[in-house]
Amino acid sequence: MNQFTPIQFSNGKLILLDQRQLPSKEVFIEYDSIEGVYSGIKDMVVRGAPCIGFTAIFGMAIWIKNHPDFKLEQLIKAGSYLNEARPTAVNLGFEIQNVIEEIKRDQLSSDKAYERIVDLGFQKIAKSEEDNRNMAKTAEAELDSRLGQSRYKILTHCNTGFLACGSVGTALGVVQNLHEKGKLENCWVDETRPYLQGSRLTAYELNKLNAPHKIVVEGAASFLMKNKMVDAIFTGADRIAANGDTANKVGTSNLAVLAHYYNIPFCIVAPSSSFDTQIESGEEIQIELRSAEEITKYNGQLIAPSTSEAYNPSFDITDGKLITGIISEKGIASGNYLETLKAIL
Repeated sequence: MNQFTPIQFSNGKLILLDQRQLPSKEVFIEYDSIEGVYSGIKDMVVRGAPCIGFTAIFGMAIWIKNHPDFKLEQLIKAGSYLNEARPTAVNLGFEIQNVIEEIKRDQLSSDKAYERIVDLGFQKIAKSEEDNRNMAKTAEAELDSRLGQSRYKILTHCNTGFLACGSVGTALGVVQNLHEKGKLENCWVDETRPYLQGSRLTAYELNKLNAPHKIVVEGAASFLMKNKMVDAIFTGADRIAANGDTANKVGTSNLAVLAHYYNIPFCIVAPSSSFDTQIESGEEIQIELRSAEEITKYNGQLIAPSTSEAYNPSFDITDGKLITGIISEKGIASGNYLETLKAIL
């Protein structure tokens, strides 16, 4: 298996790189039912908004294959079930709806529907790579315009590279592009508690790329910014409201507040499929609460008093007013996002 391909589909089976076991092991899991795909998303075998969306497409294809005489109402019900796996990521529902609309529009037979949806999944992944590279170039141009440096020190949060996007990446795609151009001095990698997507996954990817990086705890962000060790911050997004409010991995909002205080550019990099302009603000975004054991245990071992409770929101909302720019494959928006996002979409 190619470790740079976290999602594969072959002979009617979805094959996912188990990201829970990285970086120590590269293990692939096969799925041949929608219930299995649901678990793969819910249990974070696969993660990252774009990859979750691609996984959903192949999950729906599997359901179609397993239900050759399906009716549209049954397909919609299956999509609703799968959408509950991780409700904050807009890509999940977006791609499920794409599948339903594709079949509804052309009234496809079961065999044709299966083939069409599998093709759709591969097309989406290929388009994502092209879009990610374009976003990285836009971000590079924005950096050069604002700062005009020959090399940059970038801070990023969570994981937004090929493991999250299928190829290249959004915010980490920016880092990869700078590295390939010889313009990356260092990438600061937030370890990203409690699931450690930064230290486990982003550092894993940067090692594969031989890109300069250092892992830091989230609490070090203010120290780095105050001491002029960060030139700009790039993160991804799971859902972006019409006013620019952005849901992303918990801890993102902390960085935006600090960046605003220290006058450091803070940018979101996300595909247009992560935009949800049907909602006006972040107040309408449902925040997923995950198991307390992700905080109180590590590798199955209790690391907190057994009688202590834990509260574990998986995402937070960054106020659009704190975001310097939102970069998508369709361009960059800034300022009054109610107007500028509409203009690029």
